Amino acid sequence: MELASLHGIGKNRLQALHAAGIDSLRDLLYAVPTKYRDTTAQSLIADAAEGERYTFLLVREGEAKLARFGQRSRVTCTFTDESGRITACWFNQPWMRENLNKLQRIRLNGAVTVHSGKKQLVNPTVEKELGIRPVYRPIEGLPHKTHEDIVSQALAYVEQLCPETLPPGVMERHELCSGAEALRLLHKPTSMADVERGQRRFAFEQMLLYQAAVLGVKDMRRHGYAFPLQDGDTALFWQKMPFTPTGAQRRTLREIAQDLASPVAMVRMVQGDVGCGKTAVALGAMYLCAKAGYQSALMAPTEILARQHYESLKGFCEQNGIGCGLLLGGMPARQRREALSAIADGSWQIVIGTHALIGETVTFARLGLCITDEQHRFGVAQRTALLNKGVQGEGSRAPHLLVMSATPIPRTLALIMFGDLDISIIDELPPGRKPVTTRIVAEDKRQGMYGFLRSELDAGRQAYIVCPLVSESEAADKLKAAKPYAESLQGGELKNYRVGLTYGAQPAAEKQETLRAFAAGELHALVATTVIEVGVNVPNASLMIIEDADRYGLAQLHQLRGRVGRGEQQSWCFLMAKPNERLRALSRSNDGFEIARTDLELRGPGELLGTRQHGEALLPGGTVAFGSMQLLYEAAECARELESSPELADEWLRVSQSARSLMGTLEKHISIS
Repeated sequence: MELASLHGIGKNRLQALHAAGIDSLRDLLYAVPTKYRDTTAQSLIADAAEGERYTFLLVREGEAKLARFGQRSRVTCTFTDESGRITACWFNQPWMRENLNKLQRIRLNGAVTVHSGKKQLVNPTVEKELGIRPVYRPIEGLPHKTHEDIVSQALAYVEQLCPETLPPGVMERHELCSGAEALRLLHKPTSMADVERGQRRFAFEQMLLYQAAVLGVKDMRRHGYAFPLQDGDTALFWQKMPFTPTGAQRRTLREIAQDLASPVAMVRMVQGDVGCGKTAVALGAMYLCAKAGYQSALMAPTEILARQHYESLKGFCEQNGIGCGLLLGGMPARQRREALSAIADGSWQIVIGTHALIGETVTFARLGLCITDEQHRFGVAQRTALLNKGVQGEGSRAPHLLVMSATPIPRTLALIMFGDLDISIIDELPPGRKPVTTRIVAEDKRQGMYGFLRSELDAGRQAYIVCPLVSESEAADKLKAAKPYAESLQGGELKNYRVGLTYGAQPAAEKQETLRAFAAGELHALVATTVIEVGVNVPNASLMIIEDADRYGLAQLHQLRGRVGRGEQQSWCFLMAKPNERLRALSRSNDGFEIARTDLELRGPGELLGTRQHGEALLPGGTVAFGSMQLLYEAAECARELESSPELADEWLRVSQSARSLMGTLEKHISIS
């Protein structure tokens, strides 16, 4: 049976399905609903909160009215129940006027908004029956009702179309329903418990295959360069530094040194909170590399961060006779030629740069160590391209690889997510750093916030102000846009201060000059997008204001907050938003690992686990948008048990074969290709 044979599918609708990546009945079934409308519980208007979705049983008050605006239209009608009144409107659905005027009582489902102090529903659905209704990802040219109908037709053949992918033993031990049953539960649930049961089955499967894929990669490590290091080399490095390292820094560099002395290429991730001293540890690794007669390359995701690293490391290199240079994509031709020559002849023992490092014209004399900063910004292809710069003329040996991440992840979870990596965690901050005080600030307190901002600037401090958008043309839902906001501040609340502006698409020279001026104290406040999330170090900045803070993830908010608190003075972070549990968690703690743990508990492992490729129905939904952390741990334990138990060899073979099919979706997580 083919898609085209389904009742209700003609040429145009078939093309719409193909355009959405649905090329077969199996694809159709695996494109599970993105959410559900639960109309089994009816609510009263008086109890409805703004932003939440409800089902109401309402009485029409007066006639529905139709207004036209050119080719657009709006139908409005007022309804009541025993607790109050609510208005509903439907845009570009003119037939709703006649439909509504035929009914006296109606059941509507929709999200409540508040306009001019009155509750209203925008484009609510009319519910004729109580139940759990699936909501599919919209497909242009395919009505939602038709989508439901063709899925119902395909479900009759689900066993033939979607054969079981998990071994029976795994399903039995972990109390999972079959794949066919899970698809029935997801497409035709009778309760939200059905939905949870179906989601649990596929969440577990995707997590299990991810773990099996990671375990399969760990044995792929290559022969590396064994550096001739001495026992006291790491201690000698710390003696050269102008500060006393933390115990975690000493421990991490010792672990790296042991790897560098091994003939097996190191593949290690160093993760730690903002300001924990990862860069110093990376410098220690590059120092050991130079001492052994090899070159090292540090690749950063942005020019800002690459320059920041170069400026912070070049003084040490000059004092210790180590050649150090910077390679960027937009360098003048003469400067670039000189840089390429210094890399090729080995006079630059430490090379810092962006993606320019993996350009075809870049040739290293003796590359022994590759470091990538902000590891989640690089895919396998980019890391591999850098590593391959070190294998030319050296047989099959590969450089050592060190990846650094400032996104804290609880250790147990890190070992599960990055099982192909050895992991070092720097879980101490340098002594004397004052925690940043974080406050959630409501809109009605904005003027007080501006007063505090001016008092900080008057005291000689500086401030960041972060916006989610760049310009008004992008603006939606009254979100702050950096360009007009910077102009309004300069002409209003901060008219007596110097205000700068920076954003991602800003010309490189202009951006560099703005950041230089802010770092030099020539600007009092810097209005920016999240471009300042990494690579900006201004110890005099004591205040971070994040507009529309509820639009960001916890990890990103923590990264932004890390731009302040770098000096000796008390620093502050103001989150401009309505309070919610995520923002409260951030205001309670400065511990990035604790915040990451909270974030994962609130949203589940979700997007941590890869995506479905276009047209590839590997697992329903592509990403695990559901599933608890406990389920992830359970899947990881299952993978380890299957791999290590001889009596489960057949089950492991089946799972590992499926996992190899998943490998193409894991590029950003697996460290070796």
